[in-house]
Amino acid sequence: MPQRTALFDAHLAAGGKMVDFAGWEMPINYGSQIKEHEAVRGDAGMFDVSHMTAVDISGSDATTFMRRLIANDVAKLGFEGKALYSGMLNHEGGVVDDLIVYRTQWGYRVVINAGTTDKDLAWMGRQAEGFSVSLTPRRDLGIVAVQGPNALMRVKSAKPEAAALIESLQPFVGQPLGDWFIARTGYTGEDGLEIMVPVGEITGFWNALLAAGVVPAGLGARDTLRLEAGMNLYGNEMDDSVSPLKAGMGWTVAWEPAERDFIGREAIAAEKAAGLSQKQVGLVFEGKGVLRSHMRVVTPSGDGEITSGTFSPTLKISIAMARVPAAVKVGDTIEVDVRGKLEPARVVKMPFVRNGKKVYE
Repeated sequence: MPQRTALFDAHLAAGGKMVDFAGWEMPINYGSQIKEHEAVRGDAGMFDVSHMTAVDISGSDATTFMRRLIANDVAKLGFEGKALYSGMLNHEGGVVDDLIVYRTQWGYRVVINAGTTDKDLAWMGRQAEGFSVSLTPRRDLGIVAVQGPNALMRVKSAKPEAAALIESLQPFVGQPLGDWFIARTGYTGEDGLEIMVPVGEITGFWNALLAAGVVPAGLGARDTLRLEAGMNLYGNEMDDSVSPLKAGMGWTVAWEPAERDFIGREAIAAEKAAGLSQKQVGLVFEGKGVLRSHMRVVTPSGDGEITSGTFSPTLKISIAMARVPAAVKVGDTIEVDVRGKLEPARVVKMPFVRNGKKVYE
């Protein structure tokens, strides 16, 4: 039976259409996915992301452990609250999960995906053997993401005691406010906040956000927004069998210092030295139909596959992320098998949209 977040009744009260997502009953929309998408691009929308799990990592070996566990390097986090994005790799170089890590007073807070939580915790527990660390899943916390050009203003209206902290936050920084944790991060290509709230207080906060004019948004809008922003989805763009180099995550791999032996380093270093066979690109398609996951991509260098595709509410065309032969270049025209017919699409540099505006090349 699917699990429910503490906001389940609030979703029903707002007219949420509930679906099973990664073992959780979550709202796909509240009546209009397009209007929810547009609210985030033009004003402020909010998402219940409490199905994701925050894990606190503490102990005298916390930093040593994290420098081994993930491909990015927590030594780059210069102050408490600073965050980074990384892949957590297996020994073959595949992505166990992608996650955000915050440096904290006690060590680190890691936020992992809902569908991979059990797998991640088991993996992290095995890798922690021999290190003096504690891993604490914070199931007492829910998470609300408020995103859009007016997100910060509306959260300050809903939670006035957080206004000074919110005003002080730089992008990719999170700070505690009592038992709350407020981070200027997101998954939409807009400014905004991801707020970790004790589950007993989260419904009151959600209702205060509603009163402040924030529009509830579901999984459907979350997906179109992240795709316009060129942001990966675990299970689509990468998984245990796909390396970060093939998934457009090469920028998250900290190769220096050379002596840092993170899990998966040897495998992806060999892949890099041999030359990548595939890479991730963006596609725009102005023909009839919509690009979707698993459609075949045909190029002069061989076939590839769409990993995520949708109709872009902002751009009014179909867009996609695809894994294609490494020889494919930005500006190339390739073909996509759309319902049995090869249709032309153009290769572009992502993201497609940032801060509500077209930015792809």
